[in-house]
Amino acid sequence: MLPPAHKELLFHLGLKYQRLRWCISMNAAFIMNMLEAFEPPFDMSQYVNADGHDHPSNMHDHSHVDCIHSSGRGDYSTMSISRSNSQLDGQHDNPKEDAKTHESSREIENKKDGEEHMAGCSQPVGSNLGTSQGVNVSCNGDADASTAAYCQDKDVSSSSAVDNVTPQHCTDSLFKLNVPPIDVDKVRCIVRNIVRDWAEEGQKERDECYKPILEELNHLFPNRSNQRPPSCLVPGAGLGRLALEISSLGFVSQGNEFSYYMLICSSFILNHTQEANEWTIYPWIHSNCNSLSDNDQLRPVSFPDIHPSSAGITEGFSMCAGDFVEVYSEESQESAWDAVVTCFFLDTAHNIVEYIEIISKVLKDGGVWINVGPLLYHFADSYGPDDDMSIELSLEDVKKVAYHYGFVMEVEKMIETTYTANMRAMMQNRYRAAFWTMRKNGSRAKAQKCC
Repeated sequence: MLPPAHKELLFHLGLKYQRLRWCISMNAAFIMNMLEAFEPPFDMSQYVNADGHDHPSNMHDHSHVDCIHSSGRGDYSTMSISRSNSQLDGQHDNPKEDAKTHESSREIENKKDGEEHMAGCSQPVGSNLGTSQGVNVSCNGDADASTAAYCQDKDVSSSSAVDNVTPQHCTDSLFKLNVPPIDVDKVRCIVRNIVRDWAEEGQKERDECYKPILEELNHLFPNRSNQRPPSCLVPGAGLGRLALEISSLGFVSQGNEFSYYMLICSSFILNHTQEANEWTIYPWIHSNCNSLSDNDQLRPVSFPDIHPSSAGITEGFSMCAGDFVEVYSEESQESAWDAVVTCFFLDTAHNIVEYIEIISKVLKDGGVWINVGPLLYHFADSYGPDDDMSIELSLEDVKKVAYHYGFVMEVEKMIETTYTANMRAMMQNRYRAAFWTMRKNGSRAKAQKCC
């Protein structure tokens, strides 16, 4: 639609868009490698008709990996399954996705008919995930060099087809699926969360959000014993980096996550990674606004920045799948944890009072609750009788509810941070996140329970 003079001026954009498609194929190749790594592997071809169209109603029938356990330091060879009592069949959308892309703890779709779901992490599967089965990283070979060459020389005519450097086996594996836009957004969210949790580029955000938590845990539990390490629960654990860092401090750490997208990706990174920076993706290619340069938009990001199984984890580290409310309302969870850490989690609640009540319930008397995050309630824009319930409390009211359930404030401050932000973009959403450490006063909590 551009006039000829403008086309001539912007002739390099055609090549840029070819490069973007190439980067998309690289991202897709990683995703396909990830899905094929599971045993049995995800078979995407069964969702495609002869005419190339998919069966979207079946896209979430798989339930391969629900709970990842480590049997010892540096060993991810044992898996266990943890599921909630009822079927995990309610996928809830985040109406604030454009403002903040961290996912609700209630975003799993698992609609397989007749499948039974059991609470707890007690069913060993015995799968050896120490090696990555069926994973081929050859698609990433010359990605960085090709990107650099393109950025250095834009005088190359559009006839020099970038298609020539697109690996054929990558493009051949891409099916034309009619994926709903909401699912596309969730995959893009996962790609950005990979940067936040597992790339060197995400270190700044991790220092802002995770470091204060780790320092507080280290201060509160100075005499950690290898024989009887303290336990820490991390609801809304996402891709698992914070839970792993807490485990590396000497805690029996358990991450809890409900998003099927998060669970698949965290399982792959934790169990199938063979070395640091094994994979390369292009996380910012879908953001066409506020770029300083094409080079910034097309830049590759390698991950993971550390080899997870070499991180010095404490025996008992696990990732437990299921709805936080359902799994941790179980009687077996009462007074089970020395610490609970919530990071960008509280505002995923339909009823934040229920979250706080359960956090109090699962903590031992004298246990600590460390929180970091804003109050951008995920379901705040739900309207109508058929929409999900949402209670949006102010920070002042959240603290009042916490005091009601026996918590005493010990540390409180505000932290400036971002969430899955592109650090080279011209626009970033920043949060004044609430940070606190509260301690459960056992006698006060019991008195409130009696009342």
